[in-house]
Amino acid sequence: MAKILIIEDNELNRDMLSRRLSRKGYEIVMAEDGALGLAAIKREMPEIVLMDIGLPVMNGWDATEAAKADAAISHIPIIALTAHALEEDRIKALNA
Repeated sequence: MAKILIIEDNELNRDMLSRRLSRKGYEIVMAEDGALGLAAIKREMPEIVLMDIGLPVMNGWDATEAAKADAAISHIPIIALTAHALEEDRIKALNA
């Protein structure tokens, strides 16, 4: 089944997402910050990335922009995970 990369610094969120997706048969890989996440995208070549926005080291905005600027991985879909609920945050995520 498809490989999903979860880039999330909150252990409880990583655990909840990985357990739910694993039960559905997905292969799960994880990273705890944006820099490690960007490296994991290049190394693991997942079918999809679930990217937290409020990450340490490199935030999710910057990691997403870097991934989309890299021709080798720019085709991989990235879904933003965030508690930011403002319309401007949604637009910023779509633009990234």
